[in-house]
Amino acid sequence: METDGTYESPDTRGAAVPRPTAPPVPPRPPAHPPTTVPPQPTAVPGARNAVAEWLDAPRPKAAPGIWRFRYVPPVQDRARRLAPVTMAGVVIPLLLGLVLWSVWNQGGLPYVWMPLTALTPEEWYWAGTTLPRDWHGRAATTIYSGMVLAAIVYGVAKLGSWGLLARHFLEPYRPPVRAAITAGAAVIALMFVWPEAFPLIDWDPLPVAMPVLYLVALIADDLSIFTSPLLTYTLYAVITAAVLWPFARLGGWLDAVRAWLRSRGGRETPPVPGAPAPRSTWPGPREAGQWQAADLLAAEVLAGRMNEVDAARIGHRWERSRDDARGLAGFVDTVMRQGAAAWAHPSGDRDLPRRTAAHDLLLGQVRIGRAVAAERNPAAYRGAGVALDPAALGTSMLVVGPPGGGPAGGLTAAAAEALTLQALTGTCAVVAVGGPAAPYGPDAAYDVVVRLGDPGSPYDLDLYGGLTEPDEAAALLAEGLAGDVESLDPRRAVTVLAQLLGPYRTVHGTFPPVPVLRELLEAGPGTLGDLRDRLPAEAAAMRRELDGRIRQAGGPADPGPLLADRLALLDRPAFADFFGAGTGAARPFSLNTVAHHPLRVRVELPEHGHEEASRLLARLVLAQFLTAARSGDRRTHFAGLVLDDATGALTAGTVRALQRLRTRRAGVVLGLRTLGDVPETLHGPLLAAVGCRAALSGVTTWDGRGFAEAWGTEWVETEEVAHHTVFANQPMTRALHALRKRVTGKAVTTDAVTLKRVERERWSASELAHSVPPGHAVVSLATVDGVNMPPVLVDLRG
Repeated sequence: METDGTYESPDTRGAAVPRPTAPPVPPRPPAHPPTTVPPQPTAVPGARNAVAEWLDAPRPKAAPGIWRFRYVPPVQDRARRLAPVTMAGVVIPLLLGLVLWSVWNQGGLPYVWMPLTALTPEEWYWAGTTLPRDWHGRAATTIYSGMVLAAIVYGVAKLGSWGLLARHFLEPYRPPVRAAITAGAAVIALMFVWPEAFPLIDWDPLPVAMPVLYLVALIADDLSIFTSPLLTYTLYAVITAAVLWPFARLGGWLDAVRAWLRSRGGRETPPVPGAPAPRSTWPGPREAGQWQAADLLAAEVLAGRMNEVDAARIGHRWERSRDDARGLAGFVDTVMRQGAAAWAHPSGDRDLPRRTAAHDLLLGQVRIGRAVAAERNPAAYRGAGVALDPAALGTSMLVVGPPGGGPAGGLTAAAAEALTLQALTGTCAVVAVGGPAAPYGPDAAYDVVVRLGDPGSPYDLDLYGGLTEPDEAAALLAEGLAGDVESLDPRRAVTVLAQLLGPYRTVHGTFPPVPVLRELLEAGPGTLGDLRDRLPAEAAAMRRELDGRIRQAGGPADPGPLLADRLALLDRPAFADFFGAGTGAARPFSLNTVAHHPLRVRVELPEHGHEEASRLLARLVLAQFLTAARSGDRRTHFAGLVLDDATGALTAGTVRALQRLRTRRAGVVLGLRTLGDVPETLHGPLLAAVGCRAALSGVTTWDGRGFAEAWGTEWVETEEVAHHTVFANQPMTRALHALRKRVTGKAVTTDAVTLKRVERERWSASELAHSVPPGHAVVSLATVDGVNMPPVLVDLRG
C-alpha cells in the first residue's frame, strides 16, 4: 500500500527520515518455523534501501537538543570581519604596485636596467643604451620585464595578504560555489595573459607568456624551434596551467571534480580504513559470532520487510541481551524464528497509522523545529535542527503559550507522538491526557482509550489507581479532590479519607465507588455507626479509625463536606457508569499498569459542561501517574505523561513530585496557556522543577518574567564608542578644523572605544513577549545527566 507522502516529513532539506513505501510484513519462515506460519511477504521495489540508508546515516555527537540525524557540525567560527588596518594594508600595496608598473612601462625608473646589461652581452644592444639590436636583446628585455612584473605582483600580494583575504571571503561558500568563483577569477587572469583568445579584447598582453617563450629560445639559441607545433602548444599549456594553479588550489578544483565524478558515476564513497561497519549489516551480532542472525536481519532490511521501528526494537533487545549468555541464545533463537517481527509490541502494531513529525528511533529523537540562524542563538545551534529525546523528557517539560502561538499540534503533540512511537519499540510507556480536540492522533495509535463520560468507552478509569493500601489510596484521592484548595490542610483530607476507605474495604473487600464514598463523607454518626457494627471483631484498628471519623463528623472544622462537594462533580449522570460504579462492559484501567508494560494510553477528558470535573480528573490522573512512576524500581522502559492543558492540575504536591521523576526513568510534558492558570505561589517552584522549558510566541510579559528569572543571566562583551571633540592649539590647525566643520557641518572628533563585560538576561520578559515571531518559541532543554541547553529561538515550522 503506497503512502502518497502521508507518512513522510515535509522537510525537503534532507532531515526527514526515510521509511519503506509499504508496511512491514513477517519474513520468510526459517528452517524451524513457529507453530503459526506468518503469510509470505511480497517484494516491494524501491523499498530495499530506505531503511538501510536510514540505519547507515551518520549521527555525530552534538550538543544536547540538536537533531543528530545527518547532522553536520559547524566549522570553527572565525572572525568574519577584517580590521580596517588590514583593508588599508591591501589597498595601499595594490596602488603602489600599479604606480610602479606604470612608471616602469614609461621608462621612468633610472638604473633599473643595470642588472640586465651586467648579465647579458653588450652586442645585443645599441651602444650606450638598452635598445635591442636583434632578437636576442628583444628576448632579454622581455624576460627582464616579466621578472619585474613577477616581483611587483609577489611583493604586492605578500604585503597586502592577498591569500588571507581570498580565503576569508571564500570560506562561507560551499565547495562548488567556491570553485565557480575562483574559476571566474582565473578567466579574468587569462584575459591579461592571452587577450588574443578573447574576441572582444584588444589590449596588449602582460609579459607572462612571452618571457617564457623567449627564455626557451635563448636557451636553444634559435627562434626557429617555434615552428614545431608540438613544442609551441606544449609551452602554451604549461603557461596556462601555471596561471591557473593558484586559483585551482584556492578553490579546491581537484576535490570538486572528484566529487562530481563520484556523483555522476553513482559510486559511493569508499569506506575509510578502520571505520565502523554499516548498521544495516548488523555488526553487533556479527562480531559476537552470530553471523546467521546478522545475515537474516540484513536480508530483512534489504528486502524491505523491516521498517525503522523494527530495527530500533531489535537493536534495543540486542543491547540488553549481548552481555548474557542465556539472553544471547534467546535473542538468536527469536530472530531466526520471527525475523523482523521479533519482539513485536503486544498490540501487533509495527508502526503508527499517521505521523506528523520526523523521528529518529535509534536515538529516540523527535524533531520539533530548526534553530534560527540569528546572532542571538549560540553559534553551535544556529541553523541546526532541535529535537526532544527521553533524556530530556526525563527532566519533564513545561510549554507555555496561547493556542495560536505555534503550529497545529505544537510541542505537546510532537512529544506524545514520539513516546507513542517509541512504545512500539518496547522502550517507553505513554499516557496522553486531554480533551477530544487534543492533537494526539487517532485512537488506533493507542492500546487503551478511556473516554470519561462517554458510554461507548471500552475502558473505565480506576479511581484509586490500582492501589490496595487505604492510606496510599487516600493520599492519592485527596490530591485529586482537594489538592488545589489552599485553605485545606492536605493531611487532614488524607486522614478523613483513610478513616473511611480502610473500614469500607475491610467490610466489602473493595474501595467504595463514587456515590457510596460521597454518602460516607456526608453521613452522620448514625450511618457511620452501622458501618462500624459490620466490622469483624479482629479489625480493632479499623474500628478506631471509624470512631475517630464519627467524632469529627459534623464539626466546624470537618473537611468531609468539602470533599463531598468535590466528589459531587463526579457523581453525575454522565459518569454513572464510570469509576467502578456502573454495570456496563467497560473494563477498569489502572495507571499503575504503565509502570510494568510499554502501553500506549489515551485518557479523553470531558469538556462541554464538565470543565471543573475535567480539571479534577486531570489532577487525579497526574497524581496517579506520579505515584505509579515512582513505584517501578526495576522498570527498564521510560514512562511519560503528556497533559495538553494542565490548568488546575498542578498543586504543591505534584510540583514537588516532578523532580523525583529524574531518577525513575519518567517525565511529564505539561502545556499551559499562561502561567496565570497556576497559583502564583507555584510559578517559581514549577519553573525550577522542570528541566525543559518552552515559551511560545504570544506569551505575556508576566509569563516572560518567570522564564527570564529561570534562565538567568550571562556575561557578554559590549562595545561603547564615545565621540570627543578635538580642540586645536595651533592657528593653522584651528583654521583647518573650522573649514572642515563648515564643509561637513560636523565638528572634528576622535572616537574612544571601550569594551566591557556586563551581565545581562539571556531573554528578558519584554523580548519574550514582543520579539518572538509567530510560529517560533524560545526553548531550553536539560538532560537527566545535568547537561543543559541554553535558551534558543526555534522555528517550529522548520
